[in-house]
Amino acid sequence: MRRLFLACALICVNGLAALAQDEEVPTASDRIANADGAVLRGLDRVAGTSEDITLARGGEARVGHLVVMLEECRYPVENPAGEAYAWIDIFDTRADEMIFSGWMVASSPALNALDHARYDLWVLRCTTS
Repeated sequence: MRRLFLACALICVNGLAALAQDEEVPTASDRIANADGAVLRGLDRVAGTSEDITLARGGEARVGHLVVMLEECRYPVENPAGEAYAWIDIFDTRADEMIFSGWMVASSPALNALDHARYDLWVLRCTTS
């Protein structure tokens, strides 16, 4: 019985190895696409208001006294609505300094968050058309 089990296991492993050799592994560029823009949400904690901001790649918008610039938005090809990775630059006009520059991830807004006393800003999704 044990020999039969081992023989079946070897056949299965060899068969899977042959199938794996026939499969072509996708490259990163096949799995991730660049979007035309992104949708972000800005929250003014003092006023208690929020607004959705649609930005084109290379565009900018104002949220209070912050200037938000979108450099790039990427999304998985298999699930364009499910995830977004956006490179955001945020400039504070009152402090006259860049207060954020980096990637924001839609599914994990706290991973790389804007640290500001009044405003919160996070990525919702990429825009593909």
